[in-house]
Amino acid sequence: MTDSFNLDTDKLRAYLAQHLNGFNGPLSAEKFSGGQSNPTYLLTAANRQYVLRRKPPGKLLPGAHAVDREFTVLSALYSTPLPVAQALHLCDDDSVIGSMFYVMEYMQGRVLWDPSLPGVSKKQRTAIYHEMNRVLTELHKVDIDQVGLSDYGKKGNYFARQIHTWTKQYRAAETQVISAMETLIEWLPNNLPDDDGRYSITHGDFRLDNLMFHQARDEVIAVLDWELSTIGHPFADLAYQCMQYYMPRSKGLPGLAGCDLVQLGIPTEQEYIDMYCQRMGIASIPNWHFYLAFSMFRLASICQGVVKRGQLGNASSDKASDYESLIEPLANIAIDLTKTNSSKN
Repeated sequence: MTDSFNLDTDKLRAYLAQHLNGFNGPLSAEKFSGGQSNPTYLLTAANRQYVLRRKPPGKLLPGAHAVDREFTVLSALYSTPLPVAQALHLCDDDSVIGSMFYVMEYMQGRVLWDPSLPGVSKKQRTAIYHEMNRVLTELHKVDIDQVGLSDYGKKGNYFARQIHTWTKQYRAAETQVISAMETLIEWLPNNLPDDDGRYSITHGDFRLDNLMFHQARDEVIAVLDWELSTIGHPFADLAYQCMQYYMPRSKGLPGLAGCDLVQLGIPTEQEYIDMYCQRMGIASIPNWHFYLAFSMFRLASICQGVVKRGQLGNASSDKASDYESLIEPLANIAIDLTKTNSSKN
């Protein structure tokens, strides 16, 4: 990890003393391990702990690392039933620590990294998946106008816009020609389903390890990492989470393919979709495999961006180069999904 990710705690302490209610120094900072996007730190002050999220320093891909958007959506959602940490202060003055950042409350809980949930009981696995599903539907039920997020993104034609955006992002970060990605870049815009008019706040990266669970109960206490959130199509979040059913249990892709889900107590993909549909009051999800293929392509593009940031020297983790080996397998899974179109109900 480069020194550019270190924080000048003296300067930060002086700034927070002026701008953050109740803050008292001295101050220490420790960077959280894991994550490939916005560097995240645990701040320990005299009387409480905080979390700081910042843009990476240095040259960045266009439109990436929008910590100001994270602050906006967290602030809006804090008053809803959706569990989120309280956003406390946004600083857009790069001179403080070298890039924009925000501070939010520190919450103590469990982050579960492996979707097969080793080390917990079969009953707990079932409960955790039901809770994930419940939280996802709580997000998609948020009244955008009521919480003041009407202008948080565009309504309609979400997948067309996202395919364009992530193709552009992929091209900006491209380091080699990957034929499977070229196939998807051609196939996706030519096979768009008709827009059905649905829209909601979408998280953009809704998965197990972006949820914090209560230390003792199988209850989500905070949805984390809102960098990719926008007004979008709710099925994008659902498909993004369901990608894990198709991912192998290989390094960097901790999926569920090949797992005995019944033995583990984890709902099947169909059962998970059924739960979602019942909670949302819908009968079925047409074109399901399109949404999955799009999600795989999007994740592959994100991985390519991580690789590029590693080459530029501003990746949040020193393992950025490992993501290069994931891009082609993800694209190949997506191509297999394009050969089958289905509805889920």
